[in-house]
Amino acid sequence: MFQIYQACYRFCRFSKVALFSSSYALLLLTVPTITDLPGSNLLAQTAPTQDLEAASFFQQGVTRYNRNDYQAAEFAFREALQRDPNLGAARNYLGNIMLQQNRLDVAVQEYAEAIRINPNFGDAYYNLGLALHKQGQKDAAIISYRQALVVDPTMTNAQYNLGVLMYEQGQIPEAIAAYQQAINLDSRNANAYFNLAIAHHQQGKIAQAISAYRQAVELNPKNAVAYYNLGVILYNQGDLKEANAVLKSAGLQYREEGNTEQADRVKQLMQQIAQVSQGSTPTPTNSVVQEPVLQMPTQSETPPETQPNPADVPVSVEEQPPSLQETPPGTTINFGN
Repeated sequence: MFQIYQACYRFCRFSKVALFSSSYALLLLTVPTITDLPGSNLLAQTAPTQDLEAASFFQQGVTRYNRNDYQAAEFAFREALQRDPNLGAARNYLGNIMLQQNRLDVAVQEYAEAIRINPNFGDAYYNLGLALHKQGQKDAAIISYRQALVVDPTMTNAQYNLGVLMYEQGQIPEAIAAYQQAINLDSRNANAYFNLAIAHHQQGKIAQAISAYRQAVELNPKNAVAYYNLGVILYNQGDLKEANAVLKSAGLQYREEGNTEQADRVKQLMQQIAQVSQGSTPTPTNSVVQEPVLQMPTQSETPPETQPNPADVPVSVEEQPPSLQETPPGTTINFGN
């Protein structure tokens, strides 16, 4: 399995996201964002080592890590590794610290070492995938996510991120399959429904896109972009009454976010709907459909058995050409601004 890592690490091609347009709407595809590794509130109950000093330093590292004292945590984990070099869990924590500090090359090395020590360390494969994804090594990241799923087929985040990567690579059917599998594992994953809707829309599967957008806003009523995209699709389908209601919700959410520019855009579209409702034929409108947002890494307190649930990442609104959005780090990881 370590050979899989080597293939990932040597891969260094970067791919770009392209604009996609349909006859009704302009889809603006932006690059996923990374939300960082939020620390876990739980402490590891036992360190995976028989060396008492190593176990003590490991526990200190976990405690400092959960307090966001990463400098002290790194020191403690390295002290633990001096006493027990086969402490793969400490390597995984060090990788997360490096990832939060944007020291991506070092993070990749730490995750690779964790995998060398424990070839069945699913979280380490997942976190390696995140680091590679952030580096732009998308094919290598796909390999890592898939290996994480071999170790643990129930890893929802790996399925979700795999969907994002497939979408970025233009493999839309594969992206849809990955998002659907993520939803099968976690039926309350609002971002998976949102990204699934985008993928269906891109393939011209309007009914499926509408259904997925409805699920997305039901699970996350604060998602202004999902309301907006749904409203635009309904408008383009000639369902003016429901489009108006949905766009009203989008406008309210944009106002709450302080995004007055997009709120004004929604208002103009609603005025257009009012005019069309008085007898004119509806004219297809241009909409900006946001691209997938990436959910990030996981950190288990007693690797690899435990894995925290990812936090939902808010979808940001972009009216400009594609740009890389990145979100700060947390113990599990996500792509964000």
